[in-house]
Amino acid sequence: MTLTGLTIAQARAGLRARDFSAEELTLAHLHAIEALNPRLNAYITVSHALAMDQARAADAALARGDTRALTGIPLAIKDLFCTEGVRTTAGSNILRPFVPPYESTVTANLLRDGAIFLGKTNMDEFAMGSSNMTSAFGPVENPWKRRQDAEAVLVPGGSSGGSAAAVAARLAMGGTGTDTGGSIRQPASFCGIVGIKPTYGRCSRWGVVAFASSLDHPGPFARTVGDCAILLGSMAGHDPKDSTSADVPVPDFVAACGRGVKGLRIGVPREYRVDGMPEEIETVWQQGLAWLREAGAEIVDVSTPHRKYALPAYYIIAPAEASSNLARYDGVRFGLRSDGSDLRDLYERTRATGFGPEVRRRILVGTYVLSAGYYDAYYLRAQKVRSLILKDFTDAFTHVDALLTPTAPSAPFAQGEKMDDPVQMYLNDEFTGPADLAGIPAMSLPAGLDANGLPIGLQVMGKPFDEETVFAVAAALEQAARFDAVPTLMAAGSANAHTQNP
Repeated sequence: MTLTGLTIAQARAGLRARDFSAEELTLAHLHAIEALNPRLNAYITVSHALAMDQARAADAALARGDTRALTGIPLAIKDLFCTEGVRTTAGSNILRPFVPPYESTVTANLLRDGAIFLGKTNMDEFAMGSSNMTSAFGPVENPWKRRQDAEAVLVPGGSSGGSAAAVAARLAMGGTGTDTGGSIRQPASFCGIVGIKPTYGRCSRWGVVAFASSLDHPGPFARTVGDCAILLGSMAGHDPKDSTSADVPVPDFVAACGRGVKGLRIGVPREYRVDGMPEEIETVWQQGLAWLREAGAEIVDVSTPHRKYALPAYYIIAPAEASSNLARYDGVRFGLRSDGSDLRDLYERTRATGFGPEVRRRILVGTYVLSAGYYDAYYLRAQKVRSLILKDFTDAFTHVDALLTPTAPSAPFAQGEKMDDPVQMYLNDEFTGPADLAGIPAMSLPAGLDANGLPIGLQVMGKPFDEETVFAVAAALEQAARFDAVPTLMAAGSANAHTQNP
């Protein structure tokens, strides 16, 4: 196995045993990025010099015996996290020239634990999208290919598609993402990797470019459940700079992966069976339940009756909060400026030039639902629905320890498919959105392939601040599934490059 094919856990062990250096590990990933990123477009900015400086510092730390959780591990950072001295664009023209003078709390925590940042990954503009097609820097290509149509260019999911594609293609060992309506879990499912959205408040939002403040959840990507546990352990923690950050202890997520599921009650929400869902997804779902039953869990039918209202509520609340958050981009203080004849003209020209069509659409929707005469009819009612969705989960968790559902209603689709209808695009979030509205932890992991050889993900949802049970259930599923299929497109030299297991 080559260096880029190692898991984070394997790389940590190899670095500590001096089997290779952090500099060698980092350079292998930078070479992989150089080889494949021109095609995949997973990275917007590659921090070659910074990464090598961090790698040399990691080797010095290892030589001193300073072995922190992530010392020497190369990561990809979603371009929504502010990184001091490294351009942060949020996938938008309006922030194209922005270089933050400060570090987000999540990335600062990763650096504290010795991580190496390879660069900033592509994303849907301001995290608005589920295909990574709305980025001002061009779309990201999913490294997976259909068996029956190898010429089709598939989307990696969004908005964190760049990080997901980079991790899947072995251009990083792990990465950061944000999940507002499913933007970690859906790309994880589409790219055949693992991603977890922790409980709201578990990871600080300070220094993360805001989309919808009450819905944004930072979280990690990796290729195994255990690797995600390592990353979340570093990312999480109370932050006094974020008023929504929860002052709760960070448990040992890695230890939780070995707890098993014997005696746990796993709920199956009947409302997650929807018309038109491919039979293959239902088959993988049933197989996942069978694996958990064989491992000693009890399967229980539950109901979340307001799930069908989650997506309409989300697409009122999220645009409303976005319209408020994005009002700061006016061409005066930072970012792009398009000169105008007066202040209003400057605002209009800057925003018309800087914002893409999807961002403008959501700002208009959000401004409309917050306007006089419509606030009560739309926004206030959506918040009431949100409370009912949370109550559904609270009621379900009085009977079960976790829930198991599909992650997405389809396998990855091709660029150009579904693109003409925004409503069809929004439906990609119908299985993931409820967990964001409720603020509960949820993880996606790969559990099978469809007839075209594309990955299908299962979603584990848990009680608030009970990520440990989510990790325990996901680890049991991972062990049973033994998912070892790899994308068709990987940098030359990666393990099993250019192959896809049956």
